[in-house]
Amino acid sequence: MRTRLLPLLIVLMAGVLLALGVPLAVSLAGGQQQEVVVDRIDDTARFAGLAQYVTHDDETSAGTPRDERQVTLEQELVRYHRVYGIRAGVFYRNGESMTRAPHWRVPESGEGRAAFEEALYSRRSHDPPQVWPWEHRRLYVASPVIRDGDVVAVVLTESPTGDMRSAILRGWLLIAAGEAAAMLLAIGAALRLTGWVLRPVRVLDATTHDIATGRLKSRVAVAGGPPELQRLAGSFNEMADNVEDVLEQQRAFVADASHQLRNPLSALLLRIELLGLELPEGNEEIASVRTEGKRLAQVLDDLLDLALAEHAPADLGLTDIGELAAERVDAWRPLADDRGVLLSLDGRTAATAWADAVAVSSALDAVIDNALKFTPEGESVTVSVGSDGDSATIVVADRGPGLTDDELARIGDRFWRSGRHQNVKGSGLGLSITRALLAAGGGRVEYGHHAPHGLEVTVTLPRMAPNA
Repeated sequence: MRTRLLPLLIVLMAGVLLALGVPLAVSLAGGQQQEVVVDRIDDTARFAGLAQYVTHDDETSAGTPRDERQVTLEQELVRYHRVYGIRAGVFYRNGESMTRAPHWRVPESGEGRAAFEEALYSRRSHDPPQVWPWEHRRLYVASPVIRDGDVVAVVLTESPTGDMRSAILRGWLLIAAGEAAAMLLAIGAALRLTGWVLRPVRVLDATTHDIATGRLKSRVAVAGGPPELQRLAGSFNEMADNVEDVLEQQRAFVADASHQLRNPLSALLLRIELLGLELPEGNEEIASVRTEGKRLAQVLDDLLDLALAEHAPADLGLTDIGELAAERVDAWRPLADDRGVLLSLDGRTAATAWADAVAVSSALDAVIDNALKFTPEGESVTVSVGSDGDSATIVVADRGPGLTDDELARIGDRFWRSGRHQNVKGSGLGLSITRALLAAGGGRVEYGHHAPHGLEVTVTLPRMAPNA
């Protein structure tokens, strides 16, 4: 969840910083240019003040001797260009120069011409087009020279923009550095925030997984995180307590019922045996009653075993499942030989797993017993042990009739037996007990087809401790 939430927060913060940074950068560029424009306006106003007292009235008589004010103005313009590198000139309305810096004239077109023509209408250049750092342009500012209420000339300046563009670029770099620093701080804050918010969620997820795998004592530590998640953790713990209580009541009921029924059933079986002594030997009715009574006794024993398996804590430890499988195969081989079934251990290895040895032995007993029940005489049952990565496996494959896909989906359900095998002795609880025994230690059991016919049961166990 953090990998999905964190990028979203980063994108939102980046959008906010850009929304603040871009207008700030534009404002900085505009402020830098405005300072230059104001300075040029002051300069052009000063030159216009000098030019309006020049006594030349004939704008076209450039050959007329110049007066002292015109000479002074020309010296000012030359000095201005030499000191600041800014070319300036005073031009009559027809574009002829009154006086100017060396090699300077009114441009024929472009921004300089537009500024000159705007000044002819008695307007100063207050807002020339913005010059950006990547544009190698010059800045033109013009002011009218007014005499007796009429515009008689225009002061036009052409300023280089290198220093201004450098200042804008430096300002932008500072803004970018500030944005980067703010982004790093925001990412750090987002990491802390998402960690604070999601830590209870991760704990809740881990605890839920523990309970789902049979560790019903697991609870969420209600500490840290938003108040809503703290309340959720408390509610989850209450729910887990209630579920555990219900399951414990169910287990106690099944165990008590099985135990209480066992005594009258034993007495009933004893009376049946006594009654059988008084009837003719080989009586089919008494034999049928005796068989059903023993079957009922087996069901009660299996119910008690299932209740214990579902709620008894697992005694986990490092177990050599190869040796354990060999031991169970040896224990069941005499029964297999009596039934004419070949029971063998294939590919014995020294595989180890983190499991309850007693529970795994009981589970293997149930699986091997089930395989021997349904494997006809002359066929084989193979037990193989292996390991792969984080898990170890024990596979029991038989050559019995097998199950259909629909039957495979139901195998392991309590009291379920295939309609084709109702005549085979059993209670329908053996594989349910196997699943409960393995689940308590973090293992699982899976069922599949064994080609060309038969059932394949795979017992999977973790190779490492859950907290490793």
